[in-house]
Amino acid sequence: MRRTATAFLAAAVLLTAACDGDTGSSGAATPGVTGTEVVVGTHMPLTGPAAAGYSKIAPATKAYFDFVNAGGGIHGRKISYTVKDDGYNPANTQQVVRELVLQDKVFAILGGLGTPTHTGVLDFLKTNRVPDLFVASGSRSWNQPDKYPGTFGFNPDYTVEGKVLGTYVKENHAGKKVCFLGQDDDFGRDSLAGITKILGPVAAEESYVTSNPNVGPQMGALKAAGCEVVLLATVPGFTALAIGTAAKIAFKPQFVVSNVGADPTTVGKALGAAAPLLEGVVAANYLPLTTDEASPWIQLFKKVNTEYNGNAEFDNNIVYGMAVAYLFVQALQAAGQDLTRDGIVAAVQKNGFQGPGLVPLRFSATDHAGYGGTQLTRIEGGKAVFFGSAYQTDDGDAPVAPYQGQAVAPPSNGIPQA
Repeated sequence: MRRTATAFLAAAVLLTAACDGDTGSSGAATPGVTGTEVVVGTHMPLTGPAAAGYSKIAPATKAYFDFVNAGGGIHGRKISYTVKDDGYNPANTQQVVRELVLQDKVFAILGGLGTPTHTGVLDFLKTNRVPDLFVASGSRSWNQPDKYPGTFGFNPDYTVEGKVLGTYVKENHAGKKVCFLGQDDDFGRDSLAGITKILGPVAAEESYVTSNPNVGPQMGALKAAGCEVVLLATVPGFTALAIGTAAKIAFKPQFVVSNVGADPTTVGKALGAAAPLLEGVVAANYLPLTTDEASPWIQLFKKVNTEYNGNAEFDNNIVYGMAVAYLFVQALQAAGQDLTRDGIVAAVQKNGFQGPGLVPLRFSATDHAGYGGTQLTRIEGGKAVFFGSAYQTDDGDAPVAPYQGQAVAPPSNGIPQA
């Protein structure tokens, strides 16, 4: 009788595990995976100092997943995306990520946003063996495959971007006094590291914290230093604050801005009536621009936005959110029917993904950074316009070199195939 009861209990445990999730090749249940669904989650600043623009990313990602689900999903599974607001507050991020992993049992964290916020959950995700895919930040912290084997970036890292922006300044503003304002964390520090690799030390540097929406002292100091070019490593709200504050004190440098803080729709809204101050601002991007009506990617993402995202105002945040979703679908396709956490990490490392990016993704077993370069934009008539070629480099001493590869188009049905 005892043996019979023990056997019955073992069978019940196995049945419960099978109901909770698919089993991988190891035989262990994979959290967040069933025969019909894969559940992923994210933390996003739906409120707080970084909400402007960024709060549109997760709805766009979900809209693309809804589009894929309407087409039957991937390997028969629909994608469920759980989004939790962290207000761009690192303490909140730790709380909501714990909820996603321990209560919601997500398969992976996808596109968690922010350098100061996401840095605090790296060890927790590693300990719980949760794939940490396509972090929405260009910090080099995501590219530590030995320390964090399940974490991968998406954006070009800020040092790569800084090198490209620095090269532009060197070639177009030689002899001018170049200065810097950046966020007081790895975002600002990594960006400045790339800039100084190209330009050497800047003439003056200032920093800000997101909890203090006043950059008057910083802009005053840059004006006093005689800065003629100011590079900004700023989120959109602080890009607007910097440019608006400069105008109020009659400070008119050439602004050169990190991609993450340069969407003209978002920054223009923050500036309000002062939006024309953006004219001539130089920035960078590595995805198609919303204004490129001829791009098949923009055509696809606009269609998805109209049908599955309530026809929200179409800006570069929406393009970003859908590009992340497209890459995750590619990774699911590559990971195969027998979906496991180890399997999707291996699929991302194998790379070979082609999508809307203007340059290739860097992913490999030894490189977990995202896109390997960027192209410059200039705001003309209120719209960002590409100029020159796309550039590739690394966060080390490799040169900044033009990328000559050809863009690809999305599949006719808009869903990547295995």
